[in-house]
Amino acid sequence: MPSSLVAHFGPDEPLRLDAGRALSPFQIAYTTHGTLNADKSNAILVCHALTGDQYVASRNPVTGKPGWWSTLVGEGKPLDPSRYFIICSNVIGGCMGSTGPAALDPATGEPYALDLPVLTIRDMVRAQAMLVDRLGIDTLFAVVGGSMGGMQVLEWAVTYKDRVFAALPIATGARHSSQNIAFHEVGRQAVVADPEWRAGRYILEGTRPHKGLAVARMAAHVTYLSEAALQRKFGRNLQDREALGFGFDADFQIESYLRHQGMTFVDRFDANSYLYMTRAMDYFDIAAEYGGSLAEAFRGTRTRFCLVSFSSDWLFPTEENRAVVHALNAAAASVSFVEIETDRGHDAFLLDEPELFDAIRGFISSAARLRGL
Repeated sequence: MPSSLVAHFGPDEPLRLDAGRALSPFQIAYTTHGTLNADKSNAILVCHALTGDQYVASRNPVTGKPGWWSTLVGEGKPLDPSRYFIICSNVIGGCMGSTGPAALDPATGEPYALDLPVLTIRDMVRAQAMLVDRLGIDTLFAVVGGSMGGMQVLEWAVTYKDRVFAALPIATGARHSSQNIAFHEVGRQAVVADPEWRAGRYILEGTRPHKGLAVARMAAHVTYLSEAALQRKFGRNLQDREALGFGFDADFQIESYLRHQGMTFVDRFDANSYLYMTRAMDYFDIAAEYGGSLAEAFRGTRTRFCLVSFSSDWLFPTEENRAVVHALNAAAASVSFVEIETDRGHDAFLLDEPELFDAIRGFISSAARLRGL
């Protein structure tokens, strides 16, 4: 991507994957905002969610829209580039410049497609750690992210305990629930059922499974909202008509809205990346290697934590966030927790929520004082 930095890792720097294979060579596309201070102690890594990218606070070159967290990252905002050096990378497996299924496999010269090994959240974080090393940063001042980004924050705090001063996981959980795996499987099946998917080889064959990916996005988007928000925004209002059409066009505003969400999504996202990203989230279970004990996963941490949940989020409900808080308490960690009352559902972490911004600003400012920033 022209407006993105790219870190290249050659054959002598393989990324070791949980699948038992190595990815090499590979690359990570990323953006930065602000300036790294002399002792390299002011770096904040922002981790993006499932369909996000590295354009956290700069215009997206594909959509032309502002950065997905421009409300939070910017001059005078909670993550202020005049004080902090902010890094955001496109995850491995993504489709905005980092190595993913659409990237060329050096062994064949063709897109990886499904020959790319299945990736995990830990693989994404390992790659980010290699990027942070490349930038000469030993310890991150903070790691921040929501949803799949929050999973990455938790993985950073467990895998690299000594490298994270402050961790801010938002609207997330310590593992993906059965319900969430189920929704992801519906989306994946919509993609693979599209005849244009061509067993994942659609780029080579000059097609795109746009219809399947649009349906996957529509189904997922419903989970990001809440019933109250849908009712408030759309109710049973009709779309551009005075009466029911007695057909299968979009009679209701909510139908038209979801179709629009699906159509605009396929222009900026790769279908195979969607399969890989959702699979990585499904595999996430941070306590699995610690005998199922979440407290054991965090044992010995010196990282300061703040967790944020939203009252109407049924994708990552408050009890899942609170389970992480309880585990951190059991591990004698420094942890604070905020549940924000809102009817905007899971997507609230991406929206203009003053209480969220206040919580983030308060936590980051307090951690900065302790860090001497």
